[in-house]
Amino acid sequence: MPISSDTVLVTGATGRQGGATARALLAADVPVRALVRDPRSESARAIEALGAELVRADLSDRDSLGPAVEGVRAVFSVQSPPMTETSVDFAGELAQATHLMDAAKAAGVRQFVQSSTSGVGAHTRAAGWAEGRWAAMEDYFRTKQAIMEAVRDAGFARWTVIKPAFFMENLPLLAPKGPRGGLLTVLKPETELALVAVRDIGTAAAHALRDPDRFHQVELELAGDLRTMEQIARTLSAAWGVPVTAPSMSLEEALDAGMPTWGAGHEWNNAVLQPARPEFARELDIPVTTFAEWADEQPAPVSGQCPAQPVRPPPWGRRRRRVSGPERAIHRYAAHAEVVGRNGK
Repeated sequence: MPISSDTVLVTGATGRQGGATARALLAADVPVRALVRDPRSESARAIEALGAELVRADLSDRDSLGPAVEGVRAVFSVQSPPMTETSVDFAGELAQATHLMDAAKAAGVRQFVQSSTSGVGAHTRAAGWAEGRWAAMEDYFRTKQAIMEAVRDAGFARWTVIKPAFFMENLPLLAPKGPRGGLLTVLKPETELALVAVRDIGTAAAHALRDPDRFHQVELELAGDLRTMEQIARTLSAAWGVPVTAPSMSLEEALDAGMPTWGAGHEWNNAVLQPARPEFARELDIPVTTFAEWADEQPAPVSGQCPAQPVRPPPWGRRRRRVSGPERAIHRYAAHAEVVGRNGK
């Protein structure tokens, strides 16, 4: 049908990235249709209360997406792989993105904005990749790469890919014993992280969705700050009001001390600095948040209230690759890096 509205369909609207995008669009008076699986959920009702129209659909069910995309001008797309205790369904993640692109194209949607991950496309240049050092990450990056290439080739009149860096929101989860228990992590004191606040993902997506021509074919490596773990610890010390140190721990030491198991995957960050930089967003007139600004707004974590491992998405999908042991921890991180718990989409 012809597109006769300014409405934007936002997937993951009850999660972090989609929720931030929906709020940024609504604040700019852009009509939002929020794709949800349960309109009765508290999170769905919260986004509806802000002015969004709810539509019930499931990205894993292609047939359910027709009413969701009907009549909308643009789509914001974000997925995460369905996971269980023993498996990560990367094929399911790719299927979700493919279903959404197919439905959007069939409905005549003109603009498609995809959330990805910083460094996708450059990951094979990481030291040790060719030798198999990062074999546990191959499916993760291969899926993200495939989704990004599908967006480029889908034929949308306007498209954008946003590639967020390491979520600032993940850092307090590395203090599961509270501020006085310190950061428990394999990240080295000298390791530099490109950091992004989740709200900045919504801001960037809203900029792209409101200005399709300017952001056409932009693949934005999105970060708000670049900080070493030592600098992060000093900032958290000031924000939390207690001394916080940047430890130097082996994987075994960190796990024994109480590090969340998904933190094992941060070995990747010790070896690879994500390419996202604050200046890339600022060059496009997108405001971003520094880590100090973000930290000053956050309550200190309370001992026992930081989850030891992320709450994972429900296990829908068909094909799953079996994983175990340290590889499972790395897979959990890979999904969690862009998904802060179930609501992190």
